[in-house]
Amino acid sequence: MLSIKFIRDNRDDVVASMIKRKGIDFPENIKNEIIEKFSKDYDSNSPEVLNFLIGKVSELTETPVDKIIKLDVRNREIIADLQTFQEKRNKLSKEIGIRKKAKEDCTAIINEVKEFSGKLAALEIEKNDCQKELNEILDWIPNIVNESIPVGGSEEYGSVIKEVGEKKKFEFTPLPHWELLEKKRLLHLGEGAKMSGSGFPVYSGEIAALERALASYMLDQHKASGYDEIAVPFLVNSKTMYGTGQLPKLKEDMYYVEKDDLYLIPTAEVPVTNFYSREILDEEMLPKKFVAFSPCFRREAGSYGKDTRGIFRVHQFNKVELVKLVLPENSWDELEDLLSSAEKILVDLELPYRVLTLASGDLSFAASKCYDIEVWSPGMGNYLEVSSCSNFVDFQARRSNIRFRRKSGGKPEFVHTLNGSALAMPRTLIAIVENYQREDGTIIVPEVLRKYMNTDIIE
Repeated sequence: MLSIKFIRDNRDDVVASMIKRKGIDFPENIKNEIIEKFSKDYDSNSPEVLNFLIGKVSELTETPVDKIIKLDVRNREIIADLQTFQEKRNKLSKEIGIRKKAKEDCTAIINEVKEFSGKLAALEIEKNDCQKELNEILDWIPNIVNESIPVGGSEEYGSVIKEVGEKKKFEFTPLPHWELLEKKRLLHLGEGAKMSGSGFPVYSGEIAALERALASYMLDQHKASGYDEIAVPFLVNSKTMYGTGQLPKLKEDMYYVEKDDLYLIPTAEVPVTNFYSREILDEEMLPKKFVAFSPCFRREAGSYGKDTRGIFRVHQFNKVELVKLVLPENSWDELEDLLSSAEKILVDLELPYRVLTLASGDLSFAASKCYDIEVWSPGMGNYLEVSSCSNFVDFQARRSNIRFRRKSGGKPEFVHTLNGSALAMPRTLIAIVENYQREDGTIIVPEVLRKYMNTDIIE
């Protein structure tokens, strides 16, 4: 989360950042200005419109940010009043003691103390209500968008920063993965739906072995690059989900076990990042670099009817995740290093891919900056996202209370956290199957996976 002090001191920047994310409701007069300036057919996600709105920051006085500032002012007033009344009550209580020793009448002072006690009780209730409302609004304020992010309210405004590898030219029409694998009885979507519903695929035979090989290969590669392997729980409590920013915003996308008040993890990022929650680390311990393999569970509540064929969009899938806890001054260099670690897997698999910087409106709630890696799918005819590499700066660390103390001393500071998929399994499988297919329906096993598979070809 953002600190209240930061919000107080940087009100316009916080509001502008929310506009970049499309996170502000605008008054009718400003909406009319937009329509007049850009015509009725304006694209509300376009950089031009968003930058125009950012220019109106000073005119917006009823934003969530302004509500926070007002509540904070009132909260501090209440705290000051509480302190004043407590001091007066304590002074009067001492006076009562002195008068009682002198056998003087204390009735008036006792009544005055009771009056102060009543005021204190009322102020305590108001303070708790004010703090509760303040926290509820703070929980919905997203991270600040990094200045290097392209402005735009949807994914189409992201910028491609590089393309790596050449798309394979086939002498036949490449099949999409679901046709190829279902024909060979290696992918079973109907059986998965029978057991669990749509979005729960079953792999068998050599495709199940290929996924296992991929996981082993990725873990081995990242461990060789200095990441510590960690195995984490797949069910976590709400405090853990809150720490990484999944709650409250993404609650509808989570699978929840009500009886135990636990959530199925949407990514290993959640438990791994919280490994050091509510702890103070020594500076010498940083950076901490973890790699974890886990299943991921996502309801995908907002994507009903999208990309339902094959295994492109599923509710349960496996993923190798990288998480870093680093010194604040190193976090942007660490993001580039994280991106390189994720890219290396695709380079080794000899799969064509591209890297994008996400536009402001496409960022996750907690991210300050994010790169997406997309691998080429010849059967589907487009690029598929297989990794998001994000820097959250101190946003998650504040929510999870992960701090460190420098060797030079001073107050503990919040670490910076980063994470990246390296990689998500289903779409990496899609890319391998579709890029390495042959006309006879067999699939070549990428060279780096052959020692794990003990075969060169999936027949």
